[in-house]
Amino acid sequence: MSKIQIKPFTAALLLAFSGHALADKTLGEITVSGGKSFGSKPVLRDEIIATESIGARELEKTGATTLTEALDKRPGIAMQVECSICNVRNVVLNNLPGRYTTLLIDGIPIFSSVSSAYGLDSVSLGGLERIDISRGAGTSLIAPEALAGSVNIVTRRPIKDEFLANHQFGQYGQTNTDLFGAKAFEGGALTANFSHNQHDTVDGDDNRISEYTGYKRNLGGIGFFADDLGGFKLRGRFDIVDEKRMGGAMGSNYNGTKASTSGNPFDWSKGQGGSPDARGWVTPDGSGGDTLANGQAGKFYNDGLAGMSEIIYTDRKQWISSATRKLGDGSLRFAAGYASHKQDSFYEKAVYKADQTQYYLEASTQQPIGSSLVTAGVTYRYEDLNSQGTDASGRSNNGIDNYKYRTPGGFLQAYQAFFDGLFEVNGSWRYDQHNVFGGINTPRLNVLWNHSHELSSRFAVGRGFRAPTSFFEQDHGILDTTRIVRRIDKAEISDNASYALSYAGDRLAMVSSLNYNRIKNMALLDSGATDAATGDAITLFTSAQKPVTVKGADITITYKLTPQLETTVAAERFHYNFSEAGTLAFARPETRAYLRLDYESGPWSGMLRGTWTGPMDLARFYDYANNQRYNFDGSRKMDKSPSYWIADMRGEYRVNKQWSTFLGVDNVFDFKQSDKESMLWVDAAGSIDVTQIWGPNRGRFIYGGVKFAL
Repeated sequence: MSKIQIKPFTAALLLAFSGHALADKTLGEITVSGGKSFGSKPVLRDEIIATESIGARELEKTGATTLTEALDKRPGIAMQVECSICNVRNVVLNNLPGRYTTLLIDGIPIFSSVSSAYGLDSVSLGGLERIDISRGAGTSLIAPEALAGSVNIVTRRPIKDEFLANHQFGQYGQTNTDLFGAKAFEGGALTANFSHNQHDTVDGDDNRISEYTGYKRNLGGIGFFADDLGGFKLRGRFDIVDEKRMGGAMGSNYNGTKASTSGNPFDWSKGQGGSPDARGWVTPDGSGGDTLANGQAGKFYNDGLAGMSEIIYTDRKQWISSATRKLGDGSLRFAAGYASHKQDSFYEKAVYKADQTQYYLEASTQQPIGSSLVTAGVTYRYEDLNSQGTDASGRSNNGIDNYKYRTPGGFLQAYQAFFDGLFEVNGSWRYDQHNVFGGINTPRLNVLWNHSHELSSRFAVGRGFRAPTSFFEQDHGILDTTRIVRRIDKAEISDNASYALSYAGDRLAMVSSLNYNRIKNMALLDSGATDAATGDAITLFTSAQKPVTVKGADITITYKLTPQLETTVAAERFHYNFSEAGTLAFARPETRAYLRLDYESGPWSGMLRGTWTGPMDLARFYDYANNQRYNFDGSRKMDKSPSYWIADMRGEYRVNKQWSTFLGVDNVFDFKQSDKESMLWVDAAGSIDVTQIWGPNRGRFIYGGVKFAL
């Protein structure tokens, strides 16, 4: 019987693309040899595409408690906050909009634009083996909607009984308790995890309106693993999420905040660019009907706590499972996922309730054919949204952003090595039949050139698509309109090309990459339109007429100074080409730099990192040319943001085999945007908004805790 010899990381990526469980080391007659490691990080030189893996030990060293914390402050990866009150945030890959990043759990895509808006903060890190990040359109064969790339959370199959407890406490009332337990038995294992995380609201400029949202979050999950169930290797998990968050008003009196609908509980004179009158702000065009204390025309605020507060309750239940077995010389896989996501929201006197259901089904096989490895499969994805709500005046807008998408699809992929493994080629083609946007093809080609054992090049070119949704979180103004007028008939399409050069020696590792992303038919929401016949406020759902292009380059160099000390230096540079307002709606830097030191010796371990963010062209991204933004004193908002450093540090001491303690400081130098410019803004007529965002919304944060392991 012939065998195909595949290098370790190549095999892992092939399995990822075909949807097979990444934890499986052997599939049929596909032999995987042992891999080496560089310090505590895997050396990623043999994968077909450039993929960054964050292992469990790395997550410990950074002190991350959620997925969003784990992914932040890495080259080509960032967390982008899109509302200064509710703190909705997205994972941004290659500085493309966060809705273009697809989250997978064990290779199963079960998150949407609705569930990722607040749900990414509610992904626990308990029981994970690693997090894999792949940048570029079409990098995941089973998730073509990942126009910017994918984030795959890989759970760990325990091989012994375990119990882990982690309790952290910090400033601003922050507490985090994580519990994880595992029971291993012959032929399988069961796991259970629980997490409680809470944090108070934070107001950095003393105007009594928070920039950092307060929350209370409970997560729970059960995992199961069976090594041989009727010939199948089975894994799966069931998770529940319950979260309450509130921003704007300080504290957590949700009902009291909703009931406060008149008066002025805030101080608009505080902070940078504060108003000359605590009761309200300047109307720059002089149209305000009120007279401020200094005689200027202005607008007094009279909407109570409710008028500047956003309260979101999230209730999510999800289940995923996959089964693989040997089929001839290859393998057979079945996978399924289900999610029920409910959101009950209060947005500045408006009410929005969303109920979403998602299904995912997959059947695939991977077989050696001659000297090639071929993967083929079919998938079915179902996603719907039903919403109910009222605007701030109580007028119903039920179903304003409803949709129902059904997408059967199929894929074919072939892998071939040439010249005794010097060149490796992976080509794939996927076809999806969308019930609204029709048939869509998404091809991809990956080439790996192994120059030597230490040096390799990777080239990739591919396409991805996304069925756009009018989910209101992309524009809160939807809730103030009577209906959405759909003038969009094409899916969003991304064409991506990338090149990566990787070197991995005994003490030095380097990865540099070039990325090109071109988005066509980018979806746009305009909630400021008016029905010409009735005069009613409506939302136009359209596509950008011209493509948006984002080009980037980054480099990461890691060097082991001593067996105990490792340093990393990285930098990235991006260029944005867009001409239509709203296509890239939030500010993005052109340049970032990263520095990091990792220390580990005996019972001690430590991490020190610094992230430098260059200036951002606020006037361009926030479209000052068509809608100039102002501070509360009537002065113009900054055209460009200042550059700044954020430094984080964390140390841990292992007392014995069971106990360890840790202490950390995030944002050591206490830099926050509110020291320079408020995240709130008004237009010329004095209408207020909450999206002038370019810097940290929380200053220095000190935390500590203990861990216990059996």
